Amino acid sequence: MPHFAFKFIIQMFITMILALVLTPLVKMLAFKIGAVDNPNARRINTKPMPSAGGLAIFIAFAISMLFGFPEIKLYEVTGPIILGAAIVVATGLIDDIWEIKPWQKTLGIVLAALEAYFIAGIQMDSISIPFIGKWELGWLSLPITLIWILALTNAVNLIDGLDGLAAGVSIIGLITIGIISFFFLLPDASLVTTIIIFTLVAAIMGFFPYNFYPATIYLGDTGALFLGYMISIISMTGLKNATFISIMTPMLILGVPITDTVYAMIRRKFNNQKISSADKMHLHHRLLSLGFTHRGAVLTIYALALVFSFIALLMNYASTPAMILLIICTVIGLELFIELIGLVGENRQPLMTVLKFLGNRSYRQNVLHPDKKEAKEETKPDTIPPSAQEADTDKKTAANEAPAQKKTQITAEEDQPTITDAPSEDQEKNKK
Repeated sequence: MPHFAFKFIIQMFITMILALVLTPLVKMLAFKIGAVDNPNARRINTKPMPSAGGLAIFIAFAISMLFGFPEIKLYEVTGPIILGAAIVVATGLIDDIWEIKPWQKTLGIVLAALEAYFIAGIQMDSISIPFIGKWELGWLSLPITLIWILALTNAVNLIDGLDGLAAGVSIIGLITIGIISFFFLLPDASLVTTIIIFTLVAAIMGFFPYNFYPATIYLGDTGALFLGYMISIISMTGLKNATFISIMTPMLILGVPITDTVYAMIRRKFNNQKISSADKMHLHHRLLSLGFTHRGAVLTIYALALVFSFIALLMNYASTPAMILLIICTVIGLELFIELIGLVGENRQPLMTVLKFLGNRSYRQNVLHPDKKEAKEETKPDTIPPSAQEADTDKKTAANEAPAQKKTQITAEEDQPTITDAPSEDQEKNKK
């Protein structure tokens, strides 16, 4: 066992170095094939940036998975998974070059999900729900598996809006899933799953120095779709007979991208926009608009991802009632945060409105008795305080007296006789 652990550490190190060396080569390739993100109104970058950086992560990961640990025949398990990942990477690379339509990207992900279901055997057959019991999915197994893969893949893709954001959140999520799989999955499933997870983490870490702010290359859809797809596949390892906690754990670990995706759909529905339409109201956009720096917004989202991961770890130790209470508290806290930053809209704050109703008496009275509020507003001009009335009266009196005094002064001047110098006696005599 110590020998195996040492060999595993060496393989992780080699994978990281391989990604570190491949990334500059992929950067040059991106410029040659036209996988470049040009500045526009929706993007953050101010100069053309090479995309498709996820290709370096995929190549390093695939080489390590196909040629590493031949003694346990790791390639037999990882080979079908790599095939599905290759379909997703090809879809993302095409999008990075030609910007294909959303339905075309979705088609590529669905093809990869079908490969995972029928060839790799990644699927859910049953779900155990607390207080209800085990529920055999039957024919629902395929659509639920496809929805799971589609949802998580697109969730990671949507948060890829700032330097190092999707890569960092993926590292945090994968490490948490790796810890949980090692300690809570069955021994036969945990070993292979742990190797896959931490090898992928090593590949991302080799790419990360080039992608963190200020980035010199982007993940692109090539990398974001690949990471999302792999997280969805890895999170389903051991979920063939899923329990409530085994489903909630990856959803909590990926709380940041899932939350951003769900609220983006709600926001666009309220604004009568297409679900697939792009906007600048995602979580990272809102943090930037609130005055966060680029690096500060990324680190804040990292902190949120760590909080979600910590809650997911706690869930695996908590009893069922405590787990349900923990989820309820998490949802309430998350909703408050979402409303405070205005992720759905600055005027859409249902929970804040409820709390204001409970904690503000005057607001509560206005809501419960709107007719009294209208009556009060109508009678407001007649209920001026005496001091204000006296001051108003003095102003009016002074204003009326000023023209009257001026008029009296002018009239007096007009009525006053004109006085001239009377002739002297000597002048009269000389006249005569």
